[in-house]
Amino acid sequence: MARRPELKQVDWVGSALDDLKVFPDPVQQSFGFQLYQLQIGETPGSAKPLRGKELAGVYELRDSFKGDAYRTVYIAKLKDIIYVLHCFKKKSKSGIATPRKEVDLIKNRLKLAIQDSEGTKR
Repeated sequence: MARRPELKQVDWVGSALDDLKVFPDPVQQSFGFQLYQLQIGETPGSAKPLRGKELAGVYELRDSFKGDAYRTVYIAKLKDIIYVLHCFKKKSKSGIATPRKEVDLIKNRLKLAIQDSEGTKR
């Protein structure tokens, strides 16, 4: 009998889980499966690294539904925990770039995830 893989823990930072729950069901299911892939050590096909020195190790999962773009942003290299930093519907007015407001929120939540992984969370 095949052994079940050990699942990495998933921690949701801030309102990330609540934000995901308002996405359409097919998008929630897609991200749920992609997060499961991460939990068993696989890399989902839609995972892309975010650019920027301050965002090293941060990736986004991508999905679209009825012409809308959805993103789930995570980091998986901290203490064997997958920290989901942000889930949002992309509304970029500048082409493919992630809006500055979203990037700033991701950076702030990344700091919280790092503090948590180091045991220094206040």
